[in-house]
Amino acid sequence: MSTPVEGTENNPLLKEFYFPPFDSIKPDHVRPGIHALLKQLECELEELERTVEPTWPKLVEPLERIVDRLAVVWGAISHLKSVKDDPKLRSAIEEVQPEKVAFQLKLGQSKAIYNAFKAIKESPDWDTLSDAQKRIVELQIKDAVLNGIALEDDKREQFNNIEQELAKLSQKFGENVLDATKKFEKLIMDKKDVEGLPATALGLAAQNAVSKGHENATAEIGPWMITLDAPSFMAVMQHAKNRTLREEVYLAYVSRASSGDLDNTAIIDQILKLRLEKAKLLGYNNYAEVSMATKMATVEKAEELLEKLRSASWNPAVKDMEDLKYFSKSQGVPEADNLSHWDISFWSERLRESKYEINEEELRPYFSFPKVMDGLFSLANKLFGINIESADGLAPVWNSDVRFYRVNDSSGSPIAFFYFDPYSRPSEKRGGAWMDEVVGRSRVLSQDGSSARLPVAHMVCNQMPPVGNKPSLMTFREVETIFHEFGHALQHMLTKQDEGLVAGIRNVEWDAVELPSQFMENWCYHRDTLMSIGKHYETGESIPDDIYKKLLAARTFRAGSLSLRQIKFSTLDLELHTKYVQGGSETIYDVDRRVSKRTQILPPLPEDKFLCGFSHIFAGGYAAGYYSYKWAEVLSADAFSAFEDVGLDDDKAVKETGHRFRETVLALGGGKAPLEVFVEFRGREPSPEPLLRHNGLLQVAASL
Repeated sequence: MSTPVEGTENNPLLKEFYFPPFDSIKPDHVRPGIHALLKQLECELEELERTVEPTWPKLVEPLERIVDRLAVVWGAISHLKSVKDDPKLRSAIEEVQPEKVAFQLKLGQSKAIYNAFKAIKESPDWDTLSDAQKRIVELQIKDAVLNGIALEDDKREQFNNIEQELAKLSQKFGENVLDATKKFEKLIMDKKDVEGLPATALGLAAQNAVSKGHENATAEIGPWMITLDAPSFMAVMQHAKNRTLREEVYLAYVSRASSGDLDNTAIIDQILKLRLEKAKLLGYNNYAEVSMATKMATVEKAEELLEKLRSASWNPAVKDMEDLKYFSKSQGVPEADNLSHWDISFWSERLRESKYEINEEELRPYFSFPKVMDGLFSLANKLFGINIESADGLAPVWNSDVRFYRVNDSSGSPIAFFYFDPYSRPSEKRGGAWMDEVVGRSRVLSQDGSSARLPVAHMVCNQMPPVGNKPSLMTFREVETIFHEFGHALQHMLTKQDEGLVAGIRNVEWDAVELPSQFMENWCYHRDTLMSIGKHYETGESIPDDIYKKLLAARTFRAGSLSLRQIKFSTLDLELHTKYVQGGSETIYDVDRRVSKRTQILPPLPEDKFLCGFSHIFAGGYAAGYYSYKWAEVLSADAFSAFEDVGLDDDKAVKETGHRFRETVLALGGGKAPLEVFVEFRGREPSPEPLLRHNGLLQVAASL
């Protein structure tokens, strides 16, 4: 063991831990901690390269230890940056990131490790390996090639420089979006300017105002502070009667991070240029091909699916727009003949209310956070035979709102744990919702030397915090989001895979990884499930039956438009990563406008620079992979149709199908190719038909 670096003896990042010490990690720990950790891992890597043999104990086990330690520690500080961002933490991570990237490249480009994996593949023992072990070997060889192992020295150096630069640019892109989002604040003093905003949104806006020094702000008399954070932005777009306010907030939102010192335009160009260079170095035509090398789909297959869905969605989306025009005309508003982008959400909500008499806001009292969690947990029990119990206090947390849970199997033994951070904190927490792993299941990293280490997950959402003495009351959309993230967490937590490198969601192809999450969303429309979570927080009464029926009918409301929106993002992503040339005849915004012609009924405005905030593909992992949402929707709708086929009211059949889903999709992890896993569960290859049926687009598709 190397001697400890100065001042690292009490560094929480360097202690052996199972649950990260989130309450004691400070920005000051990051530089010395990561520095010392990387030094130690360098020694371990050198030792591994010196002693490596093409056997599991001499190659894969020590490699897993190195990979895991870095993932767990880096995961802890990245997580804190997402949920408790501050300038000191930011600059500390920025400073050590190049070292971390350099180490990962060294690891990914180790000739000794690569040759040992190739030797395992060519050895007579190959056939004695399990499916999961074979997959690990094949994936490691493929990853090494994608990591530039086969490149000559000067080309490898160029490749490594590109990787370093891309890591920096992505980080900067994300920070610019966060800062631009934070920068917009609109203080409203006059009550008539917030007309239409529901009580929950007024409560939030007053809370925002208080946090900015207007200590007497109240929901009733204001002042109110509007921000671009999702709960605030969405409330204005859907409910504010003040059209000028909607316009101002909409334009601020679609032009985020597109001007001044937060402008992401040049960063996007640079990212795309470097990704293309990287692809060419690796012998691919474009970056999309690199992305698809580790996915189920190919570029052609993804484009083919998107086109199939686009043509099924176009006419319904045109009709959606005509319905809005007709409806707003019937309401006698002057803008009816000239609806703009900031009118769409507003009039869609009014039309939804008149058509289904569903007001998202009126539904909130039925979806209190504690009840939704209870219902979700009892569904998980019914489908997968697990019990989830509160375990607050067992693990340190980063904020007092964070809950901690233990997952037990039917015999009461723990099989996993997870953290849940539900509420929006715009000043320090990034928007959106996500699931991440804290630690994965692993035989090699067993805690007690006999049973596998149990997985731990993060679930993070951004719903409205409790206001006053009311619990957090959720929109139906937020309920769907929790079910979605929980689906990801289940695949991580219910894995039965003991090989850490392919346990849980590790090495599950990116376009298959959304299958369990989107699958879980379907249950929000299942009568018994919805009735069990939809209980009025004051009276305890269930959601009235007629409202349930309307929710079901409203499920396909504007399905064509919503489908087109996802197809636009996916198509734009693929176009930028297959055909776009930096400095060529088209700018990134020209590409956006060209794609919009086929995927957007209302053309984008000149001010629309939405690409500058498209974090999924420029700061997240979805580059040339945004289509995965649609690809996985096909898989998940088809998986859910297995339950529909046996009858959703037949408890016994639902439990049996749930058991099969758990034993295949949730248990096998990345240890088997996703298509094989799907076929093992469904008995055949996936079909897009159930998705079009669920979206009410089937009859239209049939007539095209």
